[in-house]
Amino acid sequence: MGEDLKKILVVSWVTKNCQKAVHGGISLARKYNAELYILHVIHNPFGLKGWNVPVVFSLEEEYKNMFKEAKKDMDTIISLEKGKGLPIKEIIREGEPTEEILKVISEEKIDLLITLHYEEWRFDHFLFCRPIEKLIHQMPCSIMLVRHELEPVSDNRQA
Repeated sequence: MGEDLKKILVVSWVTKNCQKAVHGGISLARKYNAELYILHVIHNPFGLKGWNVPVVFSLEEEYKNMFKEAKKDMDTIISLEKGKGLPIKEIIREGEPTEEILKVISEEKIDLLITLHYEEWRFDHFLFCRPIEKLIHQMPCSIMLVRHELEPVSDNRQA
């Protein structure tokens, strides 16, 4: 894979958890002297217009706030790496994630896709629509799934 690895695409779902995938992309881009692309996929997981569901709208606001905060952190990482001389091209797409990822892979002639892998039962799978299986079956390039380790839950109860 090394010599054939010229263009790496990291999918950032613009969450704090995506930093692990971005750091992996940075390491590989440096090791193989490859071009690094970071794709921010924005979609509306709350497309329930016309539904009178107040919980959904409060979740939508929480999603927007989480997105803004994570984007700010991601911008810091990218600026730092660009300052060290690593050329990074950021791409922002809005729409259905699988379609947008496949479009970018085709348009930019990507050799390797890096993205986080989440367990299907996770709530953030709903929020960020990570259709990994669909993507894998349609993938025209190699793919690296970065496992997202669940944070341990602390138990503050006294025994």
